[in-house]
Amino acid sequence: MKIGLDIMGGDFAPKAAVLGAIEAQKALSADQKLVLFGDKNQALPFITEAGLDPEIFEFVHTTEMIGMGEHGTKSVLQKPNSSISLGFQYLKEGKIDSFASAGNTGAMLVGAIFSVKPVPGVIRPAVATNVPKLKSGFGIMLDVGANADCKPEVLAQFGLLGSLYAEHVYNISNPKVGLMNLGEEEEKGNVLTQSTFPILQKSDINFIGNIEGRDLFNEKADVIVCDGFTGNVMLKLAETFYILTLKKGFKDEFFDRFNYEQYGGSPILGVNAPVLIGHGISNPEAIKNMVLLSRTMIESHFVDKIKEAFK
Repeated sequence: MKIGLDIMGGDFAPKAAVLGAIEAQKALSADQKLVLFGDKNQALPFITEAGLDPEIFEFVHTTEMIGMGEHGTKSVLQKPNSSISLGFQYLKEGKIDSFASAGNTGAMLVGAIFSVKPVPGVIRPAVATNVPKLKSGFGIMLDVGANADCKPEVLAQFGLLGSLYAEHVYNISNPKVGLMNLGEEEEKGNVLTQSTFPILQKSDINFIGNIEGRDLFNEKADVIVCDGFTGNVMLKLAETFYILTLKKGFKDEFFDRFNYEQYGGSPILGVNAPVLIGHGISNPEAIKNMVLLSRTMIESHFVDKIKEAFK
């Protein structure tokens, strides 16, 4: 197994990414190798300072870098020797089994869609995230930003993608799928949710109907389906809870689980290989957990499950 990691992505790169890789490597077995994409000369001091042999990693030295504020499509095309571009090239050629980065989100989405490409049958891949539940554990919400505008058929596919992810990666048996809406009744909502409801109702997943914003953190649904605009607003609001508790000096186990570090990264569901996007402010702990989630996605053969479901 070879897990690809961009060490030039994120606000604190390459230090945070390299230190996170070092911590992740401790949890990997002998047949699981980290492949680091980035400037090797910048990475080596952090590895030697930690007292480790750089040979524990494979390096793909890169001479270009895609900045956080650059245009996603243009940067991938104009910087073929960047860590993100080369990472996707290796993923496409099967030289690595997954690829993760805390770098430019747009470039990661473009790279995933145009290099490894969507699984046949998937209209639009989605970005998923974890949402803490009040009692314990968490739910899966998608989409959270890749698709601001959706058609009913796309939203219905998100229900299937999220259900497969919850079942095969997080071992949630027969996950409950809810459609985020402004009321529980079938006829409630806008044109999109009203049109999506009957499609989900006729699908083979465990669709429980509409849910409301107040259900986001309770046990009603394991998978929350929404368009990327709605999902991103809810995600950013949820992330703020943790920051506010810190500022107020309020310590609580539930709000501690809003800390993005615990989940590492958000997967792009529906493409032909595991791809994960980390938070731009990812620290070493978040990078480590993103690598470990990459490993879990590879071991679960999740992409094969999607291919089988969309035949």
